[in-house]
Amino acid sequence: MATYAYKRWMNENSAKKTKYSSQFRIQSMLTLIFLFLLLFSSSKAALSCNQIDHHSLVSFYHHISTTLPLNWSSSTPCCQWEGVTCDTYGTRVTRLSLPGRALSGTITPFLANFSFLSYLNLSSNHLSGSFPLTVLRSLNRLTTLDLSSNRFTGLLQPPESSGSFFPISIRNLDLSSNRFNGTVDPLFLGRAKNLISFNVSNNSFSGPIPTSICRSSPFLQILDFSMNQFSGRMFDGIGECSKLQIFRAGLNFLSGWLPNDLYSVRTLKEISLSNNRFSGPIDGRIVRLSCLRLLELHVNELRGGLPTDIGLLSNLEQLQLHTNSLNGTLPPSLMDCTNLKTLLLRNNLFGGELSVLDFSKLQKLQTIDLGNNSFVGRIPDSLCLSRSVTAVRLAYNALVGEIPPCMASLKSLMHLSLANNYLSNVVGALKTLRHCDNLAVLFISSCFQGEMIDDNDSWQPGSFQNLQILGMGGSNLKGQIPSWIARLRNLKVLDLSYNEISGPIPSWLGDMPSLFDLNLTRNFLSGHLPPEIGRLPALTVDNTSLDSSYLALPFVLDSQHYYRLSNVARALKVGNNSLSGNIPEELGQLKLLQVLDLNNNFNGSIPDKLSRLVNLEKLDMSGNHLSGEIPQSLTGLHFLSSFSVANNDLDGEIPSGVQFDTFSAASFEGNPKLCGSLLKRKCHAVTHAETEEPEPEPEPESSWSNILPFGLGYSVGLSTVSITLLFNSSWRNFSFKR
Repeated sequence: MATYAYKRWMNENSAKKTKYSSQFRIQSMLTLIFLFLLLFSSSKAALSCNQIDHHSLVSFYHHISTTLPLNWSSSTPCCQWEGVTCDTYGTRVTRLSLPGRALSGTITPFLANFSFLSYLNLSSNHLSGSFPLTVLRSLNRLTTLDLSSNRFTGLLQPPESSGSFFPISIRNLDLSSNRFNGTVDPLFLGRAKNLISFNVSNNSFSGPIPTSICRSSPFLQILDFSMNQFSGRMFDGIGECSKLQIFRAGLNFLSGWLPNDLYSVRTLKEISLSNNRFSGPIDGRIVRLSCLRLLELHVNELRGGLPTDIGLLSNLEQLQLHTNSLNGTLPPSLMDCTNLKTLLLRNNLFGGELSVLDFSKLQKLQTIDLGNNSFVGRIPDSLCLSRSVTAVRLAYNALVGEIPPCMASLKSLMHLSLANNYLSNVVGALKTLRHCDNLAVLFISSCFQGEMIDDNDSWQPGSFQNLQILGMGGSNLKGQIPSWIARLRNLKVLDLSYNEISGPIPSWLGDMPSLFDLNLTRNFLSGHLPPEIGRLPALTVDNTSLDSSYLALPFVLDSQHYYRLSNVARALKVGNNSLSGNIPEELGQLKLLQVLDLNNNFNGSIPDKLSRLVNLEKLDMSGNHLSGEIPQSLTGLHFLSSFSVANNDLDGEIPSGVQFDTFSAASFEGNPKLCGSLLKRKCHAVTHAETEEPEPEPEPESSWSNILPFGLGYSVGLSTVSITLLFNSSWRNFSFKR
């Protein structure tokens, strides 16, 4: 009985379990189906954005054009369009980002319909016209607006009584590199109290800097007003930006003293106020800005000395104070700025001895320019211990002595300018510097006065193999052009002008593969100009791409300042020497040449092949003994802006047309046989008889018939005159007797 009851109980439980299991399976299946339908509907919703946003995007698309088509297809849901991002529900557009897509056209007011938009980036395009700023009031979620590098125009001034354009949510605003103009009204950002970054650089804004912007936007960290036309004094107000880290207002017309409250912003890491008209001293309170990493106050009218405790700026990495009227000695505490990488103090009135400064503390120093001051004494040995230095410029001071031999250890040195000092021992200098393996720019001009230049051809191979510019002019150096220069295969610019170098110009100069600027002006060179010069590779074939990058420091050539090697004119200057003979016609192969100076003792005619120098801008052949005519073909030099053949023995008519119509009489004076309207000297008219070939002598018969009329007329005339005179004589005698 018990066994039967147990079996029955087990069967009933098994049936219940089967029933419950079936129900569970059905419920689970229904749940899965529901979740699938929910997911399907959600994904379908994600693929179709809000209709208003869709229409606004279509309107935007219809008002622009691009050479790089967007994949905005009507068959594709707009949330999948390029540059479009929707919210997590897949219905509203939250981001529109299309930088650098070559977009052109204008922006429509339909932008106001993107009420959920938080990020708008249309930078680096060609969009133009006035941006509809009023629509920004509707974008209450907008945090970032980047319209930089376009062609937008107009004012940043709200209409009267309209208040701020921007919503309270805006944090990053970049309107740089456009064509906005007018003044920047502080009310423009009246509601933007959460603004962190504001950049309006590289526009055409004018008026004063709106320093009161810090009252409405006290959390600003970046303020950039540079490269505009702001003017006048900069008033206090910046101090209210208590979190400001970067403040830029360079390349404007600002004047007066730096604002007092600037020194109270302890969070500042960068101050860039260069290329203005600021005056007065650098306030000692600037050392309170202990976070400062970059200080750019160059090209202003600042005066006075550096703060004596400037070393408190221990985080300073770049100090650029060049081109002011700062004076005094450099404080020793400057060497406590141990994080300095760039120190530019050129073009000031600083003085004193540099050797008292311990440059060995500046282990991170890379670029130092103390040129164009009044420093005296020797080049400090401690500079050799700044192992990271790549560029040193001490030119235009009053330094004396020799180049320290320890400079041979500066293996990273690429740029060295010591020009216009009172240094000595040029041979020792070159032997020291040849160990600087990376040296690319070397200026030792106007030093080593009257010394003998080294022509030792036994130099170690590999010396100066990276040298691109060698300036040794203006020192009255004696000797001949050194033969070791022939091994400088990367040399592009060679300046040996204004010395006393004698002897011939070596023909191997024509084989230097990179040389494109050769200046041998005002020496005692003699002999012929080698025709091999006409095959200089860098002046005949444009198969070398000049580096267009900026050099670490500017350099001076022919009184011109250069910041890039690619800006240097391709030139051959051999003027004011004692060269003779004919001008080699091979010079006509230098088709890339821009400047040609041949003022010497050349004779013969002007080579017609010079007309092949199609890039020539300046041609000076004055002060020679050239004869013959000026080739008419030279009028085809369309870039020629300076031309002189004065003081020669040229003859014939001055060519006319194109560039020759722009030259003055001074270009041709000193040539008595030249003629033309420019010199107010008529050219001799050539008659027809002088130009035609003589006819063969006629036969005697025809000869008589040709001259008979002339002879008969002559006889009749002579007889008539004789009879008349005889009659008059007789009549006078008769009258007298009477």
